[in-house]
Amino acid sequence: MTPARWYRARAGAVMRTMATALALWLALGAPAALAQGNRIKSVDVSTTGEQTVLVVELERPLAQKPADFTTQNPARLAIDFFDTGFAERRAQYEYGGKLVKAANVMQIGDRTRVILDLARNATYRTDQRGNVFVVSLDNVAPAAKSAAPTFAPAAAAPGAAGGRPSVRNIDFRRGADGAGRVVVDLSSRESGINIAQQGKNVVVDFLGTTLPENLRRHFDVSDYGSPVQGMRASDANGNARLTIEPRGNWEYSSYQTDTQFVVEVRPVKEDPTKLISGPGYRGERLSLNFQNIDIRSLLQVFADFTNLNIITSESVQGNITLRLKDVPWDQALQIVMDAKGLASRRNGNVLWVAPKAELQTKEKLELESQQQINDLEPIRSQVFQLNYQRAEDVRRMLLGMGAGGGAVAPIGTAGAAGASTRMLSKRGSLTADARTNQLFVSDIASKLEEVQSFIGKIDIPVRQVIIEARIVEATDTFSRNLGVKLGFAGQYNNARVGNTYNNVLPGSTSDNGPFLSLPAGSINGTNPANIAVSLFNSAATRFLALELSALEADGKGKIISSPRVVTANNIKALIEQGTELPYQAATSSGATSVQFRKANLKLEVTPQITPEGNVLLDVDVNKDSVGIQTTSGFAIDTKHVQTQVLVENGGTVVIGGIYTQTESTDVDKVPLLGDIPVLGYLFKNNAKVRNRTELLVFLTPRILNESVSLK
Repeated sequence: MTPARWYRARAGAVMRTMATALALWLALGAPAALAQGNRIKSVDVSTTGEQTVLVVELERPLAQKPADFTTQNPARLAIDFFDTGFAERRAQYEYGGKLVKAANVMQIGDRTRVILDLARNATYRTDQRGNVFVVSLDNVAPAAKSAAPTFAPAAAAPGAAGGRPSVRNIDFRRGADGAGRVVVDLSSRESGINIAQQGKNVVVDFLGTTLPENLRRHFDVSDYGSPVQGMRASDANGNARLTIEPRGNWEYSSYQTDTQFVVEVRPVKEDPTKLISGPGYRGERLSLNFQNIDIRSLLQVFADFTNLNIITSESVQGNITLRLKDVPWDQALQIVMDAKGLASRRNGNVLWVAPKAELQTKEKLELESQQQINDLEPIRSQVFQLNYQRAEDVRRMLLGMGAGGGAVAPIGTAGAAGASTRMLSKRGSLTADARTNQLFVSDIASKLEEVQSFIGKIDIPVRQVIIEARIVEATDTFSRNLGVKLGFAGQYNNARVGNTYNNVLPGSTSDNGPFLSLPAGSINGTNPANIAVSLFNSAATRFLALELSALEADGKGKIISSPRVVTANNIKALIEQGTELPYQAATSSGATSVQFRKANLKLEVTPQITPEGNVLLDVDVNKDSVGIQTTSGFAIDTKHVQTQVLVENGGTVVIGGIYTQTESTDVDKVPLLGDIPVLGYLFKNNAKVRNRTELLVFLTPRILNESVSLK
């Protein structure tokens, strides 16, 4: 018996055994289950707006709510319909959508399971409408969750404390084959969940979910004999975070069933007899063990296993001995072809196998033939009207010269620098008309189609963004000065000055001046208020003059600057307003000249709209003002922030802030006397200053559409 006939005979025996088992199952239990329970009539998937909707139609309304759960790798959503049958018992539907690739429906005993193969994990909602069960999946993944899988929308849980879902319990169990199962019990199935591998750990974030204090700790589970050595539950900015700490060689999977979220960490055991799949091999695994088998017969085995149509060239000859165990079929086929110097070309479900040299020669002849056809094909002309691009810029791009300046190559030729990127053929030519913004292209038909496709991709309206910055400056100032003056004055009829007496009128006074002068200072050019008191003896011949001065200033202010600018996507925009201050500057000849410095409010920003609809901003904000005057001119007080930040459309972010607080107390006093309690205030003055300033910079980008204008 040849190997091919042996393989077909073995496959037939296996199929007969499976058919016998299926018939026995149908005879024992399937008819009764189908007769007593409900039945699925159809499964359909459609896309509506930003949602993909799965509709399962049944014969009658469901008596029990189906159970659903998801897996992370591969991304799948499974729904179990209890006490429900399926007429076809097993079916597979191919959809090929951006989110839902296929659906598998199979009856298992008295229940039917519907499995959706997804392109990625997505948020979903379920709803029962009579005899129709509906599952709505979101096509657009939330930006904040990046590429991490999401198991449920992050919405507030009804009845949860404070309107937010919470973690009720964290449990650990040992599964089959030494796997560790982490079970998190949630108060609501609406908790948003992100799971990702970070370094050597697996981190699970429960978005918008609270974590009780008694669960914020480290769990030691090393005694269970699984790859998981420990877990740490903590609060991360209002989100519950669970860090799983595995060790050794492991892999993990996760799924959610109602309010239970499960992460299973399994040990990976190396099989020395098993070949490791190389990158890109995803075929079904097979095992081959042949001694000196004809290469054509071996290719027939591959054709029977894969249901591909394989065409073998007459020059494919020889025998081969191989032993492959549990290898993807596409990797096994590549190994066989590499060993015999063969190559393959696939067209649909047809695979052509031939020696590499033969394939290369054939492809070279085809390219040469196509080139000869292009040289003989008639030239056609076409006019392209451009709406959003300049015709001259597009002409330069088609000639491989870029959209900027530079020397213009003659029409129909390409310079050495642009020959590799020239889109037209060597016989093609084009002309740009700046007045009508049109392109006149002459070339073969295939090149005209390429030009039309290229223009269709680049001649599109550029999305615009309005960026608004708010610069808030708040000041709170307080100053207080207290001072005192003390002096003596005398009253007499005859006063002596030096060695002589001066004749004075009776009752006249003589002021000897203050012997203590510690007055309060001025604040912002305002002099303090004064109050004077005179104390005299019973004879009224001596006076004690006391003068108190005090001044207090309290000020609050707020300055809000709000520059706004509109620009196209990936185009830098600049808006500024301010004053230019002149100053003297020396030249190289020794003379002086007047130059200017800017004290401006400036916003310079470059927006980039991400595919998720967020805005990435390169922003530079200046808030300069005129400061104090110096001998060289006015100083400039600067406030500057430069950063890059990702903001959601219409969201506001604080990109910078400066907070300063100044407190000072100055005391001038007479030694010893100024330290006397209470009376010491007569021999000292003090000045107290408390100033606070705060600067905040807010940024808000909004993507404009045709119906939005700057207001």
